[in-house]
Amino acid sequence: MSFFSSQNITGKPYIDSDYSWFRLCISVLISLVGSAGMWAVVIVLPAVQEEFGIDRSAASLPYTTTMIGFALGNFLLGRMVDRFGITLPMIAAALMLTAGFTLGALAGNIWLFAAAQGVLIGVGSSITFGPLIADISHWFERHRGVAVAAAASGNYLAGTFWPLILKDVIATDGWRDAYMLVAISSFAIMTPMALLLRRRLPAQVVDLSTGTVVPPVVKRRIDISPRVLQILLCTAGISCCVAMSMPQVHIVAYCADLGFGVTAGAEMLSIMLAGGIVSRLLSGFLADRIGGVRTILLGSFLQCLALFLYLPFNGLVSLYVVSLIFGLSQGGIVPSYAIVVREYLPAKEAGERVGLVIMMTVMGMALGGWMSGLVYDLTGSYQAAFINGIAWNMLNMGIMALLLWRTRERGTATV
Repeated sequence: MSFFSSQNITGKPYIDSDYSWFRLCISVLISLVGSAGMWAVVIVLPAVQEEFGIDRSAASLPYTTTMIGFALGNFLLGRMVDRFGITLPMIAAALMLTAGFTLGALAGNIWLFAAAQGVLIGVGSSITFGPLIADISHWFERHRGVAVAAAASGNYLAGTFWPLILKDVIATDGWRDAYMLVAISSFAIMTPMALLLRRRLPAQVVDLSTGTVVPPVVKRRIDISPRVLQILLCTAGISCCVAMSMPQVHIVAYCADLGFGVTAGAEMLSIMLAGGIVSRLLSGFLADRIGGVRTILLGSFLQCLALFLYLPFNGLVSLYVVSLIFGLSQGGIVPSYAIVVREYLPAKEAGERVGLVIMMTVMGMALGGWMSGLVYDLTGSYQAAFINGIAWNMLNMGIMALLLWRTRERGTATV
């Protein structure tokens, strides 16, 4: 049997097969390239501000539009994946990214640049998160947690890869050439990679290890209607990310207020990001053993603990340590929502439902970043902002505890 084969001698497709792992590798590579827009806009911000002669708040507008487009794209492209599979939406997203980076490179003012970021780059980048996670989840059962976590880590990997590449291009050739480089890379890499994902998994699949047919939907039973469950998951997604955004968005400003400087804050943010990659992968292994709800509950508890640690410890060394703890705690929370969706809700609606929850998590990050700043303005201290994050975190824990309480023994059902 070929290394990339997904069939046995009877011609029946497998899950957890060699092809499943090959598909995961392709998905991570696509995410590494397609997530560039989430980080490129941050890297070019100073150069854009200087060239257009605008203040910092106006220069930050493209990042805001990118996040809005990313949030909406997770839901819209997720629905397309449910209907057409991942390949066509992926090619469409690659073309959007190519056009977006090209238009951004040619933009003559901040408004056109912000529009390119939001409408084209933000929406196009979203294919690499919720929709891609939903797609890969169909190809795994026993190792679904690991697969989802690995696919979700592509976004963080992009955050470590692209800044290193783009900073040198910006220094030598300018930010417009850097954007053209990403435009070319998006088309040249994502389009052929998307064609490698043409294969779609039929409703009836065969487990590689046992040779037995796996039902179309294998899920946990819960005494909550699908609609209410979806609402609860969206609320949980908002609440955990409001809490998550406090250190991620404000750690640099917090360090500046404490007199440690911007560089120290940026280093702490990098530590969080590195810890997040480790957390995502470890959470994937954990989710395969204890389920998505328990994994989110554990991650949320650890995130809450890390937020508490920010209150008494505000020395330079202690903040580095707490930031690492925070990164190791929170990284696996958001991808685990995809596991919960697949455990409790119909597989045929995975793209739309995962995309909707991911959209709410992005909205939570945006809301939390703004809310933490508002609390700081009202109180003159980040201590109250940390407490606000803790309160939202406890709401997330309460929702996950409710879902765990209402869950019955695992069973199978066909939808």
